[in-house]
Amino acid sequence: MNCTAVGVDIAKHVFQVHYVDQEPGEIVNKPIRRAKFLEHFANHARFLIGMEGLWCR
Repeated sequence: MNCTAVGVDIAKHVFQVHYVDQEPGEIVNKPIRRAKFLEHFANHARFLIGMEGLWCR
């Protein structure tokens, strides 16, 4: 079972998504609006998503 690792840089309204497309081997770097984020990944194969985190005390 293969899955693609995806990096997500979060912001208030637009997330920046980074991954390597397996078929052509191209690097994908695209903005996705917050409202479309789940819809975007629901229509693709399995992904392992890593998001940045902010740690505060």
